[in-house]
Amino acid sequence: MNLDRVIDRRGTSSLKWDFQKRLAGAENLLPLWVADMDFPVPPEVLAALRLRVEHGVFGYTLEPESWFEAAAAWTRARHDWELAREWLLACPGVVPAINLAILTFTQPGERVVIQPPVYFPFEASIRRNGREVLENPLVLEGGRYVMDLDALEHALDPRTRLLILCSPHNPVSRVWRREELERLAEVCLRRELVVVSDEIHCDLVLPGHRHLPTAALSGEIARRTVTLLSATKTFNLAGLGGSLAVIPDPELRRRFRAAKEALWTGVANPCSVTAAEAAWRYGAPWLEQVLAYVAGNYRYLVDFLSARLPAAGVFPLEGTYLAWLDFRALGFSDEELKERILRRARVWLDDGPMFGTGGRGFQRLNLACPRATLAEALERMARALS
Repeated sequence: MNLDRVIDRRGTSSLKWDFQKRLAGAENLLPLWVADMDFPVPPEVLAALRLRVEHGVFGYTLEPESWFEAAAAWTRARHDWELAREWLLACPGVVPAINLAILTFTQPGERVVIQPPVYFPFEASIRRNGREVLENPLVLEGGRYVMDLDALEHALDPRTRLLILCSPHNPVSRVWRREELERLAEVCLRRELVVVSDEIHCDLVLPGHRHLPTAALSGEIARRTVTLLSATKTFNLAGLGGSLAVIPDPELRRRFRAAKEALWTGVANPCSVTAAEAAWRYGAPWLEQVLAYVAGNYRYLVDFLSARLPAAGVFPLEGTYLAWLDFRALGFSDEELKERILRRARVWLDDGPMFGTGGRGFQRLNLACPRATLAEALERMARALS
């Protein structure tokens, strides 16, 4: 597969490419913001979709058992985690599942922990459901982000019921190590928190790092954990939707299923299940190629910044295809930084402050694009920020 090929996505109702029409005075932007790829899906997925589309009937659809089997086989092979069939509940997507977990395991006015800077729908989901956000900000230590678990322990109170973990972490691209997760699990077990572990990026891990599912740490933490998985981020299927909630504990699973059924979320997208099953079964070679390409794009980014924007920094890319750029040394306010990148450079990144505490002075850049697209964006930014 030629990942250098530039595919014109404009005019396809693409959020990434077409949404800019709604931004006043922001036409003709080069978008490296929202987390989807500019790469075509695995050829086996396209073949499976063609067969399904040619069938011609798209009535109400359920996830077939083969879909669950493919998900379990992928997880076993990729992460050495054996999933029992009864643990698995299909959901419309990871963010809807996070909202379901908040509704299921907390009451209005209770507190939910997040670790900013972090994926912004976490905070939005908590507040929109009438719960309180308890921040446990990540801290910089030795040039990388780590969890401040002493601060977490001191901040917890009886009203705190739930912790939402981002693993691997978006936007700082950490792949948490076993000892970090074990320490977090100890706190959560001691304080009787339910852990919602968003592991949508779990397959997007760079060489030298290994994702460890939170629930695979021990039987004890598995009984307190709701793990959220999906083929959508791994294989660029976000527009089709679909995810899995993995809940080993029967009582947590019963409560989650009851909330899910109350919202009538049991009907699947026929193309979503077809695409995901084909991806899980046949997509590993494609994924390895994409990961190698993203790693190459990251090296290109590092070299470019060193040569052309040495005051800017980028954090190590352990997982995801999202680079966390540090522009604090340039001395711009967030408003001026956005003005220079969006209006002058005509490049669309994700503003750091949208990820909450710790985001000021940062930008998130999507590396899952052809090298020529990345090179053009960086050239524009270098001229606008120099």
